[in-house]
Amino acid sequence: MKRENKRILYQFLGLTVPFFTFLSPSWLAISGVGPRWALIWLLPWALEEGPVLGLFAGLCLGIILDGMNLDGVTEIPALMLLGYWWGRLGIKEKLTDNIFALGFLIWIGSFLSGLSIWFQQIFAFKGSFFNLWAFYTILAGSIISGLISPFLCSSILNFFFKGKAERSS
Repeated sequence: MKRENKRILYQFLGLTVPFFTFLSPSWLAISGVGPRWALIWLLPWALEEGPVLGLFAGLCLGIILDGMNLDGVTEIPALMLLGYWWGRLGIKEKLTDNIFALGFLIWIGSFLSGLSIWFQQIFAFKGSFFNLWAFYTILAGSIISGLISPFLCSSILNFFFKGKAERSS
């Protein structure tokens, strides 16, 4: 029962991801570009729950984040793809102990998610192919997310999913 309560709490924290996006402290940003909180929440969930629930969590997070956004671009495809990919990685390998792997996965995921948004803006709005601000935003968001995620993701995995790892051993 205790594990189920932690899982419900973790799912509730997934609903608070948009608030983390708005209330991110300024000292945790590179020139105003903060970390990708949705990816920092999605990685531990997908690693522990598998590809199907990772895909579904990416869809739900994408819908929530797109509800706050008035642009014509969406985060849903990138979040779903990353949730599925990270879920597959969680089945194949035990990445929960390697904090550098967690940081690298978030860095790659943040970069791919940023590229997805950039490509959508190029094709949907017929913008110029190379925008310096877009490249800077993708790089800054990827760097800050990759730097803080090893500490946050490993803490999340240890607190919320420790019981599941002990039972499967």
